[in-house]
Formats: sequence, structure tokens, C-alpha cells
Amino acid sequence: MVEPFVYPAANRIAGVDEVGRGPLVGAVVTAAVILDPANPIVGLADSKKLSEKKRLSLYDEIKDKVLSWSLGRAEPEEIDQLNILHATMLAMQRAVAGLHIQPDLVLIDGNRCPKLPMSSQAVVKGDSRVAEISAASILAKVTRDREMTELDLRFPQYGFAQHKGYPTALHLEKLAEHGATEEYRRSFAPVRRALGLE
Repeated sequence: MVEPFVYPAANRIAGVDEVGRGPLVGAVVTAAVILDPANPIVGLADSKKLSEKKRLSLYDEIKDKVLSWSLGRAEPEEIDQLNILHATMLAMQRAVAGLHIQPDLVLIDGNRCPKLPMSSQAVVKGDSRVAEISAASILAKVTRDREMTELDLRFPQYGFAQHKGYPTALHLEKLAEHGATEEYRRSFAPVRRALGLE
């Protein structure tokens, strides 16, 4: 049982989540969302626990109903330069900066916060405890999954639509067979091995 989250006193709360820390390819994608209390969205949950169909319908509803939403990202070359943790923090800063309404509190999924110009709080398992973070996780996941589907059209031999860039056995096999495209994160060990950089 996940313990319920007690909201701190704040008027405008943004939730932030990321998708794509683990994959070997593509950007890490973050989203920031400020919900509209007058326009509730039913069924928000951790994006990983929802069916793809449910995620897609919620994705459109979130964009229609919330007070403000924004996406942030860090590209593979930034991930290689900064490391995945710092690149994720940068992508979160970009998502928050992109909101057209400034929140007075930002709730972040996980156990650490990026440096932000307003108060922030990390919430462990936030994507299943905080509606704002659940909404952000859905926007980020649908966005990144779509990018992987597009990459799959360009490079069908890797199976990106299936594994979404995560290091599955199939993906590692295809990587060894075909080498790395420029979308790969060269600092990640399986990619370095495939490129003979280990």
C-alpha cells in the first residue's frame, strides 16, 4: 500500500516526472503539469501502470484540461556530456521553465530535486501518489514512446517500437549486429561495448 501524500500549503502546484533514464537511445523526456482544480481528470496514475490506450486518452485530456503543461528534454549528446542524472535534472528545469504560469511549489518524482527558482519537494513514488506527477508521467511517456516509434520507422532493424530503447536482450542483439546510430547514448556501457570503446 502506497501511503497517501499530504500536500503542503501552496496555491499553484506543478508536478514533474521524467521518462527515459534507462534506455540506450534517444532523449530523456520530462513534463511539468499544473492541474486545474475546477477541471478534474479521472483515472490519473503512474503511466507505467496504465494500458497504452488509457495513456493516450488521458494524454489528450491532460493537454485540454490543465492550467499549464510543458515538456523538457535532454538529448543523447547532453546525456553523454553531463551524465544521465544531471541531464535529467536539466530536462526537469527546462520543463518547469516552459510553464506559462509560474508555480509556487514544484513536486518532483523521485528522491532529488533540480535547482529551481521556486520551492520544490521530491516525492518518492510520486507518480502513483501525486496527481500532478501522474499527469506529468503520462505526457512524458506518450511523448517519448512516439519518438521511439518514429525512430523505428527510420531504423526498422533495431525494433525501437517494441523495446522503446531499453536494453532488452533483443535490443542488445540488434545493437551488436548493426552498431549504434547517432541517436545512441555513447556513455552507456552496452553502447560503448557495441562500438568497441570498452
